[in-house]
Amino acid sequence: MSHLLFSPVQFGSLTLTNRIAMAPMTRSRAFNNLPNKLIAQYYGQRATAGLIITEGVAPSPNGLGYSRIPGLFSAEQVEAWKPVTQAVHEKGGRIFAQLMHTGRIGHALNLPAGAEVVAPSAIVAKGPIWTDQEGLQDNDRPREMTNADVKQAVQEFVQAAKNAVEAGFDGIELHGANGYLIEQFLNPNSNERTDEYGGSVENRARFVLEVAEQAAQAIGNDRVGIRLSPYNVYNDMGLYPEIVETYTYLADKLNSLGLVYLHLVDTAAPDGAETTRPLIRTIREKFSNTLILNNKYDIVRATADLESGLADLIAFGSPFISNPDLVERLSTGAELAQPDPSTFFVGGEKGFIDYPALVATTV
Repeated sequence: MSHLLFSPVQFGSLTLTNRIAMAPMTRSRAFNNLPNKLIAQYYGQRATAGLIITEGVAPSPNGLGYSRIPGLFSAEQVEAWKPVTQAVHEKGGRIFAQLMHTGRIGHALNLPAGAEVVAPSAIVAKGPIWTDQEGLQDNDRPREMTNADVKQAVQEFVQAAKNAVEAGFDGIELHGANGYLIEQFLNPNSNERTDEYGGSVENRARFVLEVAEQAAQAIGNDRVGIRLSPYNVYNDMGLYPEIVETYTYLADKLNSLGLVYLHLVDTAAPDGAETTRPLIRTIREKFSNTLILNNKYDIVRATADLESGLADLIAFGSPFISNPDLVERLSTGAELAQPDPSTFFVGGEKGFIDYPALVATTV
């Protein structure tokens, strides 16, 4: 077995202790949209990952579409994140905040007073969303963003990036995957605009490129990464003919901005299909900095993609939920604990910080 997965790697101006990233995963434990001691403990337990990418963190009150997700747009939130970043850094880890604006995925019951569900176009996303007050509800119809709204949203991402650095994060990941606001601009099924943010591939990519460029100018391009999911159908997105053209164009433009990494969800991976691989290889050729691949990896597949040069880091998701010591378990061949999906989003300690490491460490 190759040791490449467990070897240090240069990552912008940082050196990561290994090539294992903890993928971003919504956990719905941020009551009042504030991180807390449980969240600090959760990420601290997993700090042996080469890179931790947090759950989605809203850059705007409008982006808080789900119950109990954290934000990074207020002074109180910035202060509340500091113990989290400190917990990871004390154990030698690195942590990026994933900035996630949910866009049309949301319900008014999940938003604070004065916030609203907004999107590139007023197209409802099919599917239910959880509200703590009234259980499952349909996603709200979003209000179509004005040009001024779009410009404001760009600035909200930029300010959140600055706030992340102030809170002690090593950088930020822009969530351009899984059907949230950034991807809603990219996909013509959710973007029917006729201004400069809709229509052509270049226009639909304009929002994310403005966000990426201005965030990189604000905090440094070695602190800005992005997550994309080219063949995503989650959150009622749907496929479209220009997928390859869209993401080839994006990879080229993002490379010219010098972003520290591009994080790709290999959407077809679970069934072993190779349909996405040609595009991933094209993106690999276009993007010269760190490429992270994610989706249901095991150590064999991870090692193969690292050794071939297709990826520089591999992101693991749900295995990190139930294995706080995932790096050690993978490196020793130990059995992995299985997560309990019924506790993924319930709030509280259960299914969050109570999964044991193989060898209990003394505090």
